[in-house]
Amino acid sequence: MAIAELGHMGFQVNDLDKMVDFYTRVLGLKVTDEAPQLGAVFLSSRPDVEHHELVLAKGRTAPLDTKLINQVSWRVDSLEALQTLYQALLAAQAPIHMVITHGNAIGVYFADPEGNKSEIYWRTGLDVPQPFGKPIDLTAPAAEVLGENQRLIAAGGPAF
Repeated sequence: MAIAELGHMGFQVNDLDKMVDFYTRVLGLKVTDEAPQLGAVFLSSRPDVEHHELVLAKGRTAPLDTKLINQVSWRVDSLEALQTLYQALLAAQAPIHMVITHGNAIGVYFADPEGNKSEIYWRTGLDVPQPFGKPIDLTAPAAEVLGENQRLIAAGGPAF
């Protein structure tokens, strides 16, 4: 028996409305259910496949600077989708921690409004030994990003 994939996770939050707005408006998740009596909202990036991947629930008791999780990673199906979401994060003034290639994936690491670290990434389909991480410019045209990814992998050198 083996785990096939992460089904869903939940965050305890201070401001439920603000967090729902961020995950729906900026990242494009869909609200699939709400439980007002519990102060919980269920969200999914693919509601036709998975009822919810994220649950936001009132009741956070830890200060905002408390580190509760390492990260939540959201996969997209194309480089262009990653670039579009990156622009949405910038427009929303979400704190961007890094824009990086791991060779086998290109990702944007950012924080949601309550400081939870997340990543949006696209798998490149390349087999690159890990850890590998180098900054990459997602504002360039997709073809240039792919070329830069190949150049960074070929250059090797220190990761991160």
